[in-house]
Amino acid sequence: MSETKKTQTHGSEARTGLVVMKFGGTSVEDAAAMARTAAIVRGRRDRGLSPVVVVSAMARVTDQLLAAAAASGRGDKAEALAITARLRTRHIETAAELLKGDLFAVVESAICHEFDALDDLLKGIAAVGELTKRTTDHVVSFGERISSQIVAAAFAQLGLNGVHVDARTCIITDDHYGKALPQEDAIEAALVEQVLPLMQAGQTPVMGGFIGATATGITTTLGRGGSDYTAALVGGGLHVGAIEIWTDVNGIMTTDPRICADALRVKTISFEEAAELAYFGAKVLHPATILPAVQKSIPVWVLNSRNAANEGTKITALAPPCASPFKSIAAKKRLTIIDVVASRMLMTHGYLKAVFDVFDHYECAIDMVSTSEVSISLTVESNDKLPAICAELSKIADVKLEGHKALICMVGEDIRGQNGISGRVFSAIRHINVRMISQGASEINMSFMIEESDVNDAIRSLHAEFFAAPDPTVFDVEARAIANV
Repeated sequence: MSETKKTQTHGSEARTGLVVMKFGGTSVEDAAAMARTAAIVRGRRDRGLSPVVVVSAMARVTDQLLAAAAASGRGDKAEALAITARLRTRHIETAAELLKGDLFAVVESAICHEFDALDDLLKGIAAVGELTKRTTDHVVSFGERISSQIVAAAFAQLGLNGVHVDARTCIITDDHYGKALPQEDAIEAALVEQVLPLMQAGQTPVMGGFIGATATGITTTLGRGGSDYTAALVGGGLHVGAIEIWTDVNGIMTTDPRICADALRVKTISFEEAAELAYFGAKVLHPATILPAVQKSIPVWVLNSRNAANEGTKITALAPPCASPFKSIAAKKRLTIIDVVASRMLMTHGYLKAVFDVFDHYECAIDMVSTSEVSISLTVESNDKLPAICAELSKIADVKLEGHKALICMVGEDIRGQNGISGRVFSAIRHINVRMISQGASEINMSFMIEESDVNDAIRSLHAEFFAAPDPTVFDVEARAIANV
């Protein structure tokens, strides 16, 4: 098969016939979605490609597992077990729609075994009355563990030679529970030993995303966007020809189509631009997702499992030239501005370090920073650590909070090199109060802070200004034309 085709990329061997296909929760949410997923995978195999498939938990399952863990943590065993009972039924009914005969019996037994283990874990948490990050990781891992077994069995029944691989045997991480750090050398070695031979034998490995394990076998999770991250780690470790992220949208859009009905699909975008958009609120990708792909120059495709014929968005190392100044507009809500005022100390040696050390201590990421003669303004995600952070900062300065803020991020190539771009941006939103501005820190990003309540208005005004006449080589203008007929 074509997985034997190899090229040299940055001194490493690229297996151009291999492809990683990641399917999100809505792509495996029920039997019909899993059947669509199987059809898409069959299409790749029919083209001579050898896929390895990474799946998320079924839609909404992770949230329900977190709710069950929280219930157990507060001692409400009955509520926790009621949640898992409903989940058990949902998974068994999904398997029953897809599978027949002995295969269904085997998978049903496996599902029950997993839920029995989950129930025992939740009973233990309730008995102890304490929920740790480590046990939370263990609880939420069951979503991917079970969905991947059902999908692998469905592939086997449909002639795709599906075989289940427990991701925890391949995705080796440290013990930073809740957001574990992958150990990429160990991951590559495990993938080459366990997964590559399956693909070379014509099988379709299926593994759960989001989950991993320490070197000693303790279950971990990769944090938000973890299933995409798993796909990139697998792709990087196997040096595949492409990574496909299958979701429920047609790719990366010029903005959220729920806000702007005339939002356009971006045909191609750079890794750097995509990561910037992902960090600042675009939910199609998580920024860490594409780092392993960037390092090995593996193209990433964002595709729609409900519209498999759509070309999606291709993410590459270098984006093609674009006549439009921006590629996309994203918004990040639920932010808080923290003003730190200490006029006598601002320029004092070590003062800024003291401020940032507080945020480091509480593992609180900062989105934007602005300084003046007498103050520092920082923006962070609104969270339950803010009172403690402010208490620490109050020891060295006066502190003021402003909540319910949002960050608008506009991404494009060489923004700093375009004369008059700031004037166009702020003229388009002259009716909206702007609290903070960041331009110049990045060549590809212009960001500013506004009230959450103004987000939709701001995005519509900016989109009308900058995407009225989009570059057809970069944006899917044909879809807009068809929609307007």
